[in-house]
Amino acid sequence: MRAKKLCLAAVFVLVGACGSPSSGGGAKDLSPDKVPDSPKKAVTLNIIDVAGNLQLTKGMIDEFVKTHPKVIKKVTYTTATAPELPGKIKAQQSAGQVQIGLVLTGTDGLAAGISQKLWVKTDDYASRLGNADYLPPAQKMQELAQGHGVEVVYYPSGPLIEYNPKTVTKPPATAQELLAWAKAHPKKFQYARPANSGPGRTLLMGLPYILGDSDPKDPKAGWAKTWAYLQEMSKYVDYYPSKTSETMANLANGSADIIATTTGWDINPRALGQVPAGYKVAYLKGMHWVTDAQYAVVPTGVSADVLSADLQLIKWMLTPQQQAKAYDTGYFYPGPAVNGVTVQMAPPKSQQVIQQFGRPEYEDWIARFPKETSLPAEQQVAAFDQWDRTVGSGKVKK
Repeated sequence: MRAKKLCLAAVFVLVGACGSPSSGGGAKDLSPDKVPDSPKKAVTLNIIDVAGNLQLTKGMIDEFVKTHPKVIKKVTYTTATAPELPGKIKAQQSAGQVQIGLVLTGTDGLAAGISQKLWVKTDDYASRLGNADYLPPAQKMQELAQGHGVEVVYYPSGPLIEYNPKTVTKPPATAQELLAWAKAHPKKFQYARPANSGPGRTLLMGLPYILGDSDPKDPKAGWAKTWAYLQEMSKYVDYYPSKTSETMANLANGSADIIATTTGWDINPRALGQVPAGYKVAYLKGMHWVTDAQYAVVPTGVSADVLSADLQLIKWMLTPQQQAKAYDTGYFYPGPAVNGVTVQMAPPKSQQVIQQFGRPEYEDWIARFPKETSLPAEQQVAAFDQWDRTVGSGKVKK
């Protein structure tokens, strides 16, 4: 677990007056002309996280609350996992008591909610959110929200492999070399369940490019090589953790010698002392970055006052000054989704972490390798489902 920053999973932002029907049950008409510029009275904001996003955005949120007391009077934070999210949202919506006012999620929770029609169409309130000057790859990730969420942080992600250089003196350079290594060292390669792991899903979505599959955007009909590869690899994988943090712990304690990772999952655990600082990373031949992002999404059924507060908060989070906080301790490296945000704008602690634990090669790799968006919602849900059925079945540790 991350020091003082538990989260590998979730953020619900509950905005409402302690769950009373008037604030949590939700107004029926949330058309733009019915949502006030500011709440009639300051709302309570209860936050649950399904992406570890609070590591990047809690400072932004806390400062907003401090400087906007007439909008939000109080915030509380809780967590859940991405697979748990839809059920929690639907239960409140079915009861007509939507206490979850804003969800901070990765592409997994975003995709599940879009497919089940759980989110407010935030594009209807675009004029209230301002025009975020997204980085070009981040703009493509924003389009994955299909108008039902707002991207708040971005990074190129992976897939990368991280390894113990004392036990892996010559890291695999290709996908086939990784498979051969895993066969020769059973139970020593590991990645977490893709539906609940950034490195896991980045590996899943990156392999079709590395292996030369017929259509990297079509997991049902275009991933023949990927599914065959993962099923063969599974013969040599002991189990699949349900959280990325467990793979990091296993790398550190020697249970695993190679794991799937991303830029942020490489930097942050080493900065926190959870993985030895001297462990190394590598990429596989044919590397394409699978870009990743995290989003603010609003469940349908919230009140007009809650939505008003959400819109103001999200707009604030997209300003360059607040985006600089996304460098954090390297968790989503780099982190900012908008143009013009440099590490020199980040808090001093963030600058120190990046200087000490960042890798000079990342700048070159980010510039050199092509960048591909994560799968759209429908395809991502399909990929997770097929992985659960044909690769991870019986081997996922709950």
